[in-house]
Amino acid sequence: MKTLTTILLAAIATLGIAAAQTPAVPAKTATPAAKTAAATPAAKTATASKIVDINTASVDELKALPGVGDAYAAKIVAGRPYKGRNELLDRKIVPADVYAKIRLSVKARQPKAATTATNKPAAPSAAAKPAPVTK
Repeated sequence: MKTLTTILLAAIATLGIAAAQTPAVPAKTATPAAKTAAATPAAKTATASKIVDINTASVDELKALPGVGDAYAAKIVAGRPYKGRNELLDRKIVPADVYAKIRLSVKARQPKAATTATNKPAAPSAAAKPAPVTK
């Protein structure tokens, strides 16, 4: 029995030393197939669909949020536009318990200002300039 214990201790000590001398190789976290799957458009759409824009979402998209039914979805649509998601609570569109459930799942995206010719100041026309005075 004593020899068996001695042999086991020697084996453990040898393995411990061998493990300490072996350089640590970092394990791969994702296989190439997993990287490809994460980069597909479907995966990007699934990630993007978690956040709902309360300024543009349909009634059905709003009803998919926890605690939001037909009545709250209609109130959200009727109260548009929103400057921030906190306006759902500030303007009493939804109660505090429903807001607590959805606040991280919604955003109030503001439309970008369009840069069209109508937004730019008009250039002075040639007809608006006075004629040069000649002597």
